[in-house]
Amino acid sequence: MADELSQVFAALADPTRRDIVARLASGDATVTQLAEPYAVSVQAISKHLRVLEDAGLVTKTKDAQRRPVHLEAEVFDLMTKWIERYRREAEQRYQRLDAVLAEMTEPSNEKGQAS
Repeated sequence: MADELSQVFAALADPTRRDIVARLASGDATVTQLAEPYAVSVQAISKHLRVLEDAGLVTKTKDAQRRPVHLEAEVFDLMTKWIERYRREAEQRYQRLDAVLAEMTEPSNEKGQAS
């Protein structure tokens, strides 16, 4: 899992690849369509797509003469699970810190008094 996760995060480390993923989130597109907004060659976009493919983020399908690129959204489940695990741990630490800070800010005369 860690190796696959490392590949996914490494692939998404590049802003162009993140933008490609964002564009594919709204639907499949061809390499030519994906290359249109960039001032780089179709070959450069193909290299970016190869990195995304190796990480399992996209697949290319065959549709007659076209070869649309498809976003594999289930890979994001892997990332989400990993992020959620550490988010929960951080949240628990913050809750413990909040409790300690609340104890520290109680007026000292209230601590020893019984109700």
